[in-house]
Amino acid sequence: MLDEPEDERWREYRVTPRYLAGSGGFGDPGFEPVAHWPHHSLDDDTFCQLLITSPDGRIRLGWFGDDYEPFKVSASQDAVGPARWTASFNQNFPPEITAGFTSALARGWEPDGEHFLARPSIYWADSVTPLLDAGWERLRASEPGTVELRSPDRQAGAWIDTHTYGRHDETVVLWAGPEGYLTRAEATFTTDTPSHLIAATAAALNEPTPLVRERHMIHRDVEHLVQLEPVTARAQPRTGAPTPLDAKHAAVTAALHRAAHEQPGARRAHAARIRTPHVRQQPSTTPDAAPARAAVPARSAARPRR
Repeated sequence: MLDEPEDERWREYRVTPRYLAGSGGFGDPGFEPVAHWPHHSLDDDTFCQLLITSPDGRIRLGWFGDDYEPFKVSASQDAVGPARWTASFNQNFPPEITAGFTSALARGWEPDGEHFLARPSIYWADSVTPLLDAGWERLRASEPGTVELRSPDRQAGAWIDTHTYGRHDETVVLWAGPEGYLTRAEATFTTDTPSHLIAATAAALNEPTPLVRERHMIHRDVEHLVQLEPVTARAQPRTGAPTPLDAKHAAVTAALHRAAHEQPGARRAHAARIRTPHVRQQPSTTPDAAPARAAVPARSAARPRR
């Protein structure tokens, strides 16, 4: 990839399987299902770059930009209560797959309703039914009390802890790609995350529809694992006419921008673009925890061994 022509770097491809497409450095599609929800203005030095909440404030979606897990979601019994559950999507997780989660979340919200707070099923399979239905293999677990699934191509999996833990412990992890900070995509869900929300994410993870990425967005350690189909016959440099991917991003950004301006004091509406540099900070250089003003809880220190 390093010696390829410059125009090839910016050419768009349809990437299959979608779970190896990476994030592309943007999070717009993940926010699209809730673009009509209230946007909140934060101080310029707040670690959370974009905050969207349900109309009653019980659901909070935050974009933390250069954080290891830039997209975080939490839900509470009331707007000022502690989080009942938290879902986090790391910097390599495709936002189009995250949208499966946020779409189900938006559909399940209603005034005075609690579908998004439903207790998870006592059966672990209910959280990953779409994967089991698609023929994902159950492996011999590496740890007692855990379940591990693997995709037919062996490049994605699910890790489920069936033990009873504290509310903020991670009990389900969906992952894809080779191990490594720049290649492994992960979505983590804490103990009380409703099973139907995890299942919606699993369904989006396993969809056959490819995702569009520019050539340079595919990491060299992943490119041999994916199929690339050119979107156009000729490359379209970034400095030229907008590409179809650019047009899609612009439409989502415009929707977020309009929604933000409907809220009072939306000084940070420009943050709806939520693009981050392709070179990100390593986990060791990120702050240990988000500032107190951030409405989405920090990531649990405990990580499963896979």
